[in-house]
Amino acid sequence: MQIHNAFFRKLFCPMALAALLLGSPFARAGTALRIGMTAADIPTATGMPNNGFEGMRFLGYPIFEGLVLWDLTRTDRLAVLRPGLAENWEQDPADTKTWIFHLRHGVKFHDGSDFTADAVIWNLDRYFNAGSPQFEPSGAAISKARVPLMASYKKIDDFTVAISTTRPASYLPYMMVYVLFTSPTSYEKAGHDWAKVAALPAAGTGPFRITKVVPRQEADLARFDDYWDESRLPKVDGVVLMPIPEANSRLAALRSGQVDWIEVPPADGIDSLKSAGYAITTGSYPHDWPWFYNIGATNSPFKDVKVRQALNYCIDRDGLVALLNGTAEPSVGWLKAGDQDFGKPENRYKFDPAKGKALLVEAGYTPAKPLSFKVMISNSGSGQMLPLPMNEYLQQNLKEACGVNVDVDVVEWQVLLTVGRAAPDSPSLQGAMALNVSSPSSDVGVMARYFSSTNFAPNGFNFEQWKDDTFDAALKTIETSTDPKEIEAAYRMAHERLVDNPPWLFIVHDLNPRAMSPKVKGFVSPQSWFVDLTLVSVQ
Repeated sequence: MQIHNAFFRKLFCPMALAALLLGSPFARAGTALRIGMTAADIPTATGMPNNGFEGMRFLGYPIFEGLVLWDLTRTDRLAVLRPGLAENWEQDPADTKTWIFHLRHGVKFHDGSDFTADAVIWNLDRYFNAGSPQFEPSGAAISKARVPLMASYKKIDDFTVAISTTRPASYLPYMMVYVLFTSPTSYEKAGHDWAKVAALPAAGTGPFRITKVVPRQEADLARFDDYWDESRLPKVDGVVLMPIPEANSRLAALRSGQVDWIEVPPADGIDSLKSAGYAITTGSYPHDWPWFYNIGATNSPFKDVKVRQALNYCIDRDGLVALLNGTAEPSVGWLKAGDQDFGKPENRYKFDPAKGKALLVEAGYTPAKPLSFKVMISNSGSGQMLPLPMNEYLQQNLKEACGVNVDVDVVEWQVLLTVGRAAPDSPSLQGAMALNVSSPSSDVGVMARYFSSTNFAPNGFNFEQWKDDTFDAALKTIETSTDPKEIEAAYRMAHERLVDNPPWLFIVHDLNPRAMSPKVKGFVSPQSWFVDLTLVSVQ
């Protein structure tokens, strides 16, 4: 096996980390929650963080908010939506492509300026209007991919805005949860330079405010005592966020007391952490760890559905779960096999090399002419778990079980995310025919943006350029129907097509593992990618 690393992986030195922490006012005061992230860098701090959903988890929702937010206070159900900067919203009965959002009164940004409809329109122009003075290309790329059917928007009055989509979309609120709002004053203070906005720091409306950002080293958050929801004031004075992409370095930082919490502990360190009194939190939640097939590329082997199905029979998911010390569960579809909406697809994937090899032969791949391709992966990152050993395992598994040759190209996580929005034959892919990008599976809005044929990359998240007419018809029913039973049946049908005509190699659903010092109290592991930092205390 050989993994080609496309950039120099710099281990995070524990001594350097200790020195860095001594410079934090929160660390000195002993009132901070110190978190070791998997990211290789601090996510961008302008109000639309990069680095995937780990960016949203730590440099997004705690500081910047959307019109709609997640309820992250429960573990017994999938996270649901709750009012955020909008108190309520409804579909316009006269035009089902338009939604009316009624804004919350009395909300202020961290810089003291008022949150009003003007701020909403200003931020929407920042993301969706390339001709606006405040247009931010990087934030726009992320937002357009997450809300690919945005058509127009307008101010109705100071506390009401209308947002219209290109077609009726019953799930628009599930997309608007990812559009975050930054104070226009931040942009003015920075001299109309988004790079400088991040260094101000930028002002949001959330329960924490940014006080310091040092790229690749540290971001400090402080409790915002004037937060509009007094019931959700943070229990800690601050949060210190540190990028520590190497799993064993995160483990060392936790054991030495330099951080209180790490994302994704190394699997072989979990038992010893438990024995030493550390808390290991896991929980089933809607999330996938797959390979995206590059179906649209010229000469892609994955144009043939038999090849895509074959690999789903060739991988030993249970063996990979064992490698991960039980911190994941096998994935045989976009949804979990026990989900009520999984449906009854014709294919029930399991480790069946004979069936996988037979399908490959039908597609023209034999021991004399084996299937060979490149997959691009990251060294770490948001939801990526432990991508190096996991992909090494899959590389060997596919070779031994089905004679498939896989070359692995390692890049930084943000590079991989950017490539995921590239056209199929883009030079940035370096010939990759698959991408290992972890992804949520929380709601139909996410399903639409990943798999609708209207959302082909580079305009949306359908990197694969996968098109299935039955799926598209089911999605249209979900978007327009008002009959709950009809919607449920269509959702089930849509998922069956994702299994039988797979755009992905379904590998595992991770269990969101993290390790914490016994000093950390009040943490809730919701059925969501995101977490509520306001609930956590350090004692």
